[in-house]
Amino acid sequence: MVDYQKRDKNDIYNIPVLRFIFKNKIFIRALQLSVLALFVYAIVFGIIYPSKEENIFTTALFWSLFWPLFIVITLSTFGRIFCGICPHGFIGKYITKFGLKKKMPKALANPFIGIFLLLIAFWAVYYIYPAAYKTPLATAIFFIVLTLIAIVFFYIYDDMSYCKSICPIGTVMRGFSKISFTKLGTYSDACKSCTTFECADACSYNLKPFTFDKRASMTDCTLCMDCSGACEAVSFKFVKPSESLFKNFQIKKAEVWAFILITAAITVTMSFHHALGRVAIADEFIWSKMGLFLEEKIGFAGLDYVGISALFLALSTTIFLAYFGMFVASKFLKENFSKVFYTLGYAFAPIFIIGGLSHTYEFFFLHHYGDIANGFMQGFFISADEVKPLAARQDSWLKIFSLMNYIAIIWAFIIMAKRVNFFTASKAAKTLAFVFASFLIIFYLWLNVYKVYAFKTYGAKKYSHTHAVKTDKQLGQR
Repeated sequence: MVDYQKRDKNDIYNIPVLRFIFKNKIFIRALQLSVLALFVYAIVFGIIYPSKEENIFTTALFWSLFWPLFIVITLSTFGRIFCGICPHGFIGKYITKFGLKKKMPKALANPFIGIFLLLIAFWAVYYIYPAAYKTPLATAIFFIVLTLIAIVFFYIYDDMSYCKSICPIGTVMRGFSKISFTKLGTYSDACKSCTTFECADACSYNLKPFTFDKRASMTDCTLCMDCSGACEAVSFKFVKPSESLFKNFQIKKAEVWAFILITAAITVTMSFHHALGRVAIADEFIWSKMGLFLEEKIGFAGLDYVGISALFLALSTTIFLAYFGMFVASKFLKENFSKVFYTLGYAFAPIFIIGGLSHTYEFFFLHHYGDIANGFMQGFFISADEVKPLAARQDSWLKIFSLMNYIAIIWAFIIMAKRVNFFTASKAAKTLAFVFASFLIIFYLWLNVYKVYAFKTYGAKKYSHTHAVKTDKQLGQR
């Protein structure tokens, strides 16, 4: 164990305020308990006050504060810190201690399970039946079910296996955190003489922080900072954004598919259904026509047939472009397709997590700020005037946030260029491979340019005042 460590200038623990936030055991534990209390209270509040008319606190906490505001912003900056204060992970550490401590079977120890649950149990349901998670009661029930599943897995299996494989956002968080500009590791000189390995003993996930630097990967680290409290040799440093993606590391196939599927389910589907759905010619788009056809053939009330069609086309298009582009790239590089696909697929990470900041920031000013403030006043019975949104949709300055989409594109291209160089091939072959492997990035660029063109050329769809307000509020919840 190291009691004193001289730290590098880029070590976050050198900055008193950040050292207190990320390293002080009492503060971290208080934060974890506070988040757990909010989590439980919001669920109970949702059961007691089940309708939207009497409760906006529950939905505001989960769908405005936690996601997307806190998770998306922190994931693209400091990394996976939400996992460090996640109520499930926090209670899981204690449940595991007196649980059965069994090894999770290989059939379950599969991070694709979590991605599948997120895609099917949440996003597919959300687009097919939009009202599914919009009420306080539905939100409360959703998180009660997730919590019960988590408790069962924490009790039966060891090493926080639920977080690694079953948690719907576990793999997503692990993959997208590679975009951040922080890295947890250790000071190798201090570790050379260590014989006690307190940092590893303190880790509930059975990880070895002293290997993170050598492997150029933090693996399943959730930044709970338990290791940091156990040994002073643990570091938490500012690094170049996406630094790990510029290096070779142990590839996780599920992470690449998380980038592709989340980009399809959120970024592309919302561009089809919600952004382009506000264009005057929205009814002419293929997903709108498919939706109308399905509605005529199926006819069940309450289903969003355009949403179903948009999701299907987004998934089909995104997977095809990623797969076909990588296939052609593998031919130019004369390498195994799987190796090319999973090596270069990490370049897709910025499309959602950086591009998603555009939506996150915009809707903070349009909806989330007011929803969160009013929700907390309502949830804690504070009498005050209603908090108004910080902006209106017609405010032109909001367009500045669309720049995040183009930053995401540039960032993705840079990562792709760096990772193409991991292969041995001629410059011409690498250039052609870069172009084809970037098909999905190019499509995302086209989609953003086309949205601007469509609104300028055709204008926005005309709504009645009531419909417009309703639509804006629905978008804000997304």
